[in-house]
Amino acid sequence: MDAKTVAEKLRASTDDLTRSERQLSGVILQNYPVSGMGTITALAEAASVSTPTVARLVQKLGFSGFPDFQRALRAELDEKISSPLTKRATWVDDAPDAHILNRFTKAVIENVGQSMSTIDPADFDTACALLSEPKRRVFVVGGRITRTLADYFFLHMQVIRDDVVHIASNSNAWPHYILNLKPDDVVVIFDIRRYENSTLRLAELASERGASIILFSDQWVSPIAQHARVTFKSHIAAPSAWDSNIAVMLIAEIVIAEVQERNWKETRQRMEALEEMFDRTRFFRKF
Repeated sequence: MDAKTVAEKLRASTDDLTRSERQLSGVILQNYPVSGMGTITALAEAASVSTPTVARLVQKLGFSGFPDFQRALRAELDEKISSPLTKRATWVDDAPDAHILNRFTKAVIENVGQSMSTIDPADFDTACALLSEPKRRVFVVGGRITRTLADYFFLHMQVIRDDVVHIASNSNAWPHYILNLKPDDVVVIFDIRRYENSTLRLAELASERGASIILFSDQWVSPIAQHARVTFKSHIAAPSAWDSNIAVMLIAEIVIAEVQERNWKETRQRMEALEEMFDRTRFFRKF
């Protein structure tokens, strides 16, 4: 099975598409993957192109025809909505004989490689520039599982620069944070499958207030992407009932490293002051 999603194929082939095909591609990505689930005629009408244009585009993506294209979308949709129990059942049925240490490590290494190949250096630089700008406040939030990633990202950003806010995981409190958002602010959101409705609502409200959203998501891409300035897509599938967040963490750590370098003068002063406080409170053991 091709490791690339239909969305990744569309984005990768942009330069090779005609004007009509790019227009069609944009419509497919706008409400992906549901946008491609209807008839070929309905999709053509939605994009204001001809049905032959739809047929040519799916063939350029490597599919034998529109039915083959839709089978790929349905398979992705099944992956997006699968619960931990469903994922484990699939893994058990297909489990190879090799030891879990090897199988899991191989899957993670493949995830990292595929994830890194999707990153546009220009998008990466844009995200780091937004996070490095002193006048911009940074808000960080995650969901039920991804809040641990948000905690990790927040902790480091809080050391690197000031005006970093960790949005509470309780969605009932989110309106209080949104109330204070300004157009220059940045909201970092972690959201992987099974995408949470409350997080999407937060992104919609943040976008309405003019904030720039940086999204860390998976290869199927959270619906929050339609509101995001930059989206980092990580491959997360692993031989487990749980998704692997190692690739997500890797990209987040690279972002942290770059923002630290861009803000090093301020960051160094903050770290020195922090170390002094650690010493005075004997926070760490001294040997």
